[in-house]
Amino acid sequence: MPRGPLKCKIGPSILNADLSNLYAESQKLLDSGADYLHLDVMDGHFVPNLTLGHPVVKCLRNRIRNTFFEAHMMVDEPERWVEPMADAGISQYTFHVEATKDVIPLCRKIKEAGMKVGIALKPGTGIEAIRQYVDNADMILVMTVEPGFGGQKFISDMMPKVQWLRYNYPLLDIEVDGGVGLNTITACAEAGANMIVAGTAIIDAVDQRAVIASLRETVESSIHKCNV
Repeated sequence: MPRGPLKCKIGPSILNADLSNLYAESQKLLDSGADYLHLDVMDGHFVPNLTLGHPVVKCLRNRIRNTFFEAHMMVDEPERWVEPMADAGISQYTFHVEATKDVIPLCRKIKEAGMKVGIALKPGTGIEAIRQYVDNADMILVMTVEPGFGGQKFISDMMPKVQWLRYNYPLLDIEVDGGVGLNTITACAEAGANMIVAGTAIIDAVDQRAVIASLRETVESSIHKCNV
């Protein structure tokens, strides 16, 4: 599919936000310069934690009309939730390659429901697991922690996956998620990531706007090499 030019996009994960004030916290992030919201959906099976589902997403969408919402589906049987998430107003449905045997039919189902397709891989999953599917996706998510909990330490060994994707797909949206912050953003940017998910680094910051701006500046300084 045609892609490009590559743009830096900063998407705070709201997993560590005050979920009792989800709308206010989300709007504050957007007012501070976030490009999109990264919504972590966990089912207690694929990962040992439980978070929000499509009813919460729908309520948030009713208050925030035009922002790009990415659902990071850390769930078994991701096929089950395509239609509910589309109905809730999700813009991009990102599922784990480890969670399904029917990757291409699932990609088709997501697109038919009117959403973009993201494919995610855990730290222990090699790049060969998604090689054949890259052309079916709008974005590849390289997890830089084990999915399931916020606040984990960044795994720098994941950067070769990002480098391989960027080398072979110069204009592909490549997202990193997990332990990404001011101390690790340079590694992500230099490897070629252009979609940056940051949780605690943004949520817990005294000045969210300054952190988002700093992350963006680091990524944009590397991105121009891909757009030449």
